[in-house]
Amino acid sequence: QAEDGIRYRDVTGVHLPGTIDKAGDTFDSIPDGWAAINAIPDAGVAQLILFVGFLELGVMKDVTGEAEFPGDFRNGSLDYGWDNFD
Repeated sequence: QAEDGIRYRDVTGVHLPGTIDKAGDTFDSIPDGWAAINAIPDAGVAQLILFVGFLELGVMKDVTGEAEFPGDFRNGSLDYGWDNFD
C-alpha cells in the first residue's frame, strides 16, 4: 500500500509542491527510498522521533480497557458494527 504511493509518484512524476523547510528546500529535492533518511536535517529527525514518541505514550493506548485485540485503540468509539458481518 505505501509502496503503491511510491510507484504512483515514480510513474506519474507527481510531487508535493512547495518547500519542506524554512531554508527553501523543495519536496522534489528529497531523494526516493532510504536515501531520503540522509537528506532529512537532524532537527527533522528529532521532530519525527518526538512526535512518534508522543503518539505512543500519550495517544495510542487503551484508555478504557475495552480493547478486543492488540492495536485496538477505539476506546469505545468508532464502532461501525464491522464485527456483525460474518
